[in-house]
Amino acid sequence: MSSDLRRKLELTLFLGPALLLFVGFVLVPMVLAVYYSLYNWTGFTSLDDFAGFKNYLDALTGSVFQNAVWHNVVIAVLSLVVQLPLSIALALLLNRRLRGRAFLRVIVFAPYVLSEAITAVIWLLILQPGGFADQVLRAAGLGGLVRQWLADPDLVLFTLFVVITWKYIGFGIILLLAGLQGIPAELKEAAALDGATSWQTTRHVILPLLGPTVRIWIFLSVIGSLQLFDLVWIMTLGGPANASTTMATYLIDHGFKRYEFGFGSAVAVLLFIICFTFALLYQRFALRRDTEGAVSR
Repeated sequence: MSSDLRRKLELTLFLGPALLLFVGFVLVPMVLAVYYSLYNWTGFTSLDDFAGFKNYLDALTGSVFQNAVWHNVVIAVLSLVVQLPLSIALALLLNRRLRGRAFLRVIVFAPYVLSEAITAVIWLLILQPGGFADQVLRAAGLGGLVRQWLADPDLVLFTLFVVITWKYIGFGIILLLAGLQGIPAELKEAAALDGATSWQTTRHVILPLLGPTVRIWIFLSVIGSLQLFDLVWIMTLGGPANASTTMATYLIDHGFKRYEFGFGSAVAVLLFIICFTFALLYQRFALRRDTEGAVSR
């Protein structure tokens, strides 16, 4: 057997199954979603009511979908403004030698291990009227701060963000801790010998070298925010009055509750386009420097 034929057989053997799965579970559903989105289809009848791009226009001009996109953007921005600094601070703290460090790491990471459904149920019980959160506030003499955490349209999105932060911040901290572990100790020792303070070492040595990890964290956080579904759907169903609707809950609401599979497919395609566009732009302008091998510029 020639080396060229052997190489082709190896490529077919190792890449073939993965390629088949990718085509069957990714590409084919995407093509079908685009196809269904061009029809007014309930999922039970034949595809004979061709609508063209009407479903896309209805979604893009609808106030509920526009608000859903805004809610996803708000969650993404809050993640970058609140979760990222908090994650970096806690990762720097847990990277130091302190008593009970392993236990603290487990405590911080534990919420991420829970499923979204269990997390949602736990927080539903905590935040229900008269629940644990209200009792704690009243016991602390802060009864005036008690609110309808999940029923107030002005408050529900921020309440959900607190739950999202509690659930996912542990993953970010573990990711950043892995990045911190990869920074050579010699660099910090050299900075100390040069008379740099702890803050100067962190500012000018550690944080720049942590850049690639932070950029990966930002990418995962934004994509997760754009695709946010489980917690919102279980805790609020997008309510009250669509105040917490996200693109994914809007898609499921129309597709599977109202049997508007054509319209739901159009929303799914729009969600894919938004995520894909962000991924391409982020890869082009932010992650490219890392994939080319440079640590930082």
